[in-house]
Amino acid sequence: MRTQKKRNIHVSLIYIVLGIGFIATGVLSLWIVLLPTPDITSFQDRKVLQSTKIYDTTGKVLLFDLNKDLKRSIVPLEDISPNIRNASIAIEDDRFYQHHGIRPLAIIRAVFLQPLKGKGIQGGSTITQQVVKNSILTREKKISRKIKEWVLALKLERVYSKDQILSVYLNESPYGGNIYGVEEASQTFFNTSAKDVNLAQAAYLAALPKAPTYYSPYGNNKKALDTRKNLVLLRMKNLGFITPEEYEQAKNEVVVFNKRNTDSVKAPHFVFYVQEQLEDMYGSRFLDEKGLKVITTLNYDMQQKAEAIVNKFALSNEKQFNAENAALVAINPKNGNILTMVGSRDYFDTQIDGNFNIALAKRQPGSTFKPFVYAAAIQKGYTRDTVVFDVPTQFSTSCNTNDFSSDAPCYSPVNYNGKFHGPMTFMNALAQSVNIPAVKALYLTGMQNAITLASRLGITTLTDPSRFGLSLVLGGGEVKLLDMVSAYGVFANEGIRTNPVAIKEIQDSEGNVIFSQEQNSRRVLESRVAREINFMLSNDKAREPAFGRHGLLYFPGRDVAAKTGTTNDFRDAWVVGYTPNISVGAWAGNNDNRPMDKKISGFIIVPLWNEFMKEVLPEIPVEYFGDAEAIPQDIKPVLRGVWKQQSATSTKQEIHSILYYVNKDDPLGPPPRNPADDPQYVYWETGVQNWLQSQKDLSLRR
Repeated sequence: MRTQKKRNIHVSLIYIVLGIGFIATGVLSLWIVLLPTPDITSFQDRKVLQSTKIYDTTGKVLLFDLNKDLKRSIVPLEDISPNIRNASIAIEDDRFYQHHGIRPLAIIRAVFLQPLKGKGIQGGSTITQQVVKNSILTREKKISRKIKEWVLALKLERVYSKDQILSVYLNESPYGGNIYGVEEASQTFFNTSAKDVNLAQAAYLAALPKAPTYYSPYGNNKKALDTRKNLVLLRMKNLGFITPEEYEQAKNEVVVFNKRNTDSVKAPHFVFYVQEQLEDMYGSRFLDEKGLKVITTLNYDMQQKAEAIVNKFALSNEKQFNAENAALVAINPKNGNILTMVGSRDYFDTQIDGNFNIALAKRQPGSTFKPFVYAAAIQKGYTRDTVVFDVPTQFSTSCNTNDFSSDAPCYSPVNYNGKFHGPMTFMNALAQSVNIPAVKALYLTGMQNAITLASRLGITTLTDPSRFGLSLVLGGGEVKLLDMVSAYGVFANEGIRTNPVAIKEIQDSEGNVIFSQEQNSRRVLESRVAREINFMLSNDKAREPAFGRHGLLYFPGRDVAAKTGTTNDFRDAWVVGYTPNISVGAWAGNNDNRPMDKKISGFIIVPLWNEFMKEVLPEIPVEYFGDAEAIPQDIKPVLRGVWKQQSATSTKQEIHSILYYVNKDDPLGPPPRNPADDPQYVYWETGVQNWLQSQKDLSLRR
């Protein structure tokens, strides 16, 4: 009886599920039938309704009108080069002439596989789907929008021919900025019509629509555009559109793009950084038509001062130091707002590739990376008064302890002035930018610990720790100026990180706020450690031997911490400094990576940074760093600045490297039973004992 009841319940549930399924199918079918088929003839007549405008932080200074000078020329398909048609099909939809608007396998990837990777509903779009998406749908990554796209693509293919659809695609696609359609793109980029472009030019055009701002030939990702162009050519070859000989010729051809004409833009490096974010958020079509008002974080008064100062000093540095370019970024560390972004001395100067934004480029930071290592060391238990010896030291265990060369596989770095200072505290070594103590600090800290902390603070480029050795602390990895300024801002904000932001608010055409930047603060570093670094980097007395008393890093009445850096090959000069409420970084060098004259950053870039700080600090409220804690007196002497210690077996004082007293992985724990177990011990100890032998004052040995 009970079994029969269960069977009846199961049957009833099946009927209910089937009923719901039939109803849902009916509703879906009705929705599909009623969903209007877009009128393809209206696509080419479509006008930009209201352009998106980008403003400064006040919402009053117009930085850029995205479509003030919109360029769109419609040409028939027969007036578009077969190279363009084939290139676009090869990279976007190689079965365009075989499918009926959608590709089921691509849909399965978009619906099931991409979400599993955490990427939402995306991908798998045919050219027909892109025509639908670019013309009548938004860029939101939802299944409902994707279903509409599939349905409309199927209906579109029943009404219009493949050539009509391809014509719309090629005439409507965005190619960057205010350029739409291949005819306008061909004229703008190459001074030729779409019917006359060559194979290499066509491959570039086909590469752009996927992400026109990211792949822009005028931006920071020209190498990525070149790579994608070559991918287009490879697919054309594999599909039989071109011969292997044509492929090789086009792949190796050097294509010259016309100069970008954007004279109406203010703060161009910053504006195009913002535009790329907007296109990723909303898509080009949405920006064209919805009349958005984008209020950014840029302080335009500060930006104008920065641009003038960067230009002035870069021109001077070109004559004095063979450093023709410079860049500067300023951030409010409390909220992450980008206040200033100058990516070169002149965006429109083609002689120096001025449109390339150095603020977003990967460059070696020199000694400006050191604070991250010392911060990680302090986290681990070391202190600002920890003593290590600045003496000639071989760090490679593949070489002799008294071999002080750096010829591979050896590594024995020197200081910028070729001098050695004997025992030094971490604070003095950092303040004076002495190299050997920094390398020792990295070893004591551990490579992974240092990289992990740098990443937590905001350095985004050190993704493969296996690539780096101890030279990382001297700037052996590549970083971005924007990341460095943001990461130093964590010290300024006493361990609280806020991601750098450029967009404060977005309003629609009726003034409704559709996006507002949310606070993204989180603690990534103990305030104790941040205060230690602030004290070390702002101590004018500690850096006096290297920079002089009250030098260019000093500002009377203000707490200003700063660190300079010059790469060993003199290709990059850096300075990053901060108060509790502004973080500013500057760079000097050459975009093409040519070395400068062999001068340290104090000569090349610090004067530029100093002048900017003098200009803006009067506008910034006076705030002070929190006090650093006193060094505990119950810890090992070497951790609190004592480097001469009483011998346990005699009345004499002993002098050893720190590895004699400290287990590097547990600095506050018991001393090592056998210091020689550490592979670096004999190397460091050799350097210390050599130094002792060189001292004329024999009292140092007593």
